[in-house]
Amino acid sequence: MPDASARPTSEPARSGSGRRAKNVLPPREDPNVWYRQPLASLDFETTGVDPHRDRILSFAALSDVGGDLMGMVNPGVPIPESSADIHGITEKDLASSPMSAQALRPVLAWLHDLVQRRIGLVVYNASFDLTLLRAEAVRHDLGEPDWDRLLVVDPFVIDWGVDRERTGQRRLGDVAAHYGVRLDKAHDAAQDARAARELAIAMGQTYPKVVASSLTMLMAQQRYWIAARTMEWNRRAHELGRGLTIPDQNWPFA
Repeated sequence: MPDASARPTSEPARSGSGRRAKNVLPPREDPNVWYRQPLASLDFETTGVDPHRDRILSFAALSDVGGDLMGMVNPGVPIPESSADIHGITEKDLASSPMSAQALRPVLAWLHDLVQRRIGLVVYNASFDLTLLRAEAVRHDLGEPDWDRLLVVDPFVIDWGVDRERTGQRRLGDVAAHYGVRLDKAHDAAQDARAARELAIAMGQTYPKVVASSLTMLMAQQRYWIAARTMEWNRRAHELGRGLTIPDQNWPFA
């Protein structure tokens, strides 16, 4: 991908006797790169891990300009004990919370505003959260933003793209610890959304010559990394005699 840095502000040193090298300033970083701009962030806690069938229980939509949206959602369906054990949200906690259609309508309107203003949206493992939200919108006949114009920044994808050889888990808490980003309470929507946004910025600052400088180019770069990761997974699966994964052509959706 193109180098995001600008050209040096002074000419490079010239060789030859009798001349002293001129001072050369390091390349200046483009102040308009996406990780230097205000970013929004989104996270959900859910009834399970199937984005097409499971339901949203809580949300945190952190704005680029203040006025964050956070709330609880009564999905009208049972919450599996295995899920409640992870995030601590029970049916009793949601008894007086608004039902899905009422609770999620403002979140979708918020996304529409981001699309109109061309603001980057940070979502860790975006293909899960955005697929989940789109399924909820369809399920409850809610107005949807223009998903094709949404500018997504996914630290989960970027982390693999810039540091493929690192071993170990790449859950939000693992990656946050690797980059020194504080995560006070994992599986709390607001805390996860904040940490994801800080992670995205940290990755951009750490790898300015790797990540694309604009959000539009970053979208294409993330799609490339998703395809490359699938190819790598399939290569290893083939070596182990396991089934192959169909390349995901719909990112940031599953």
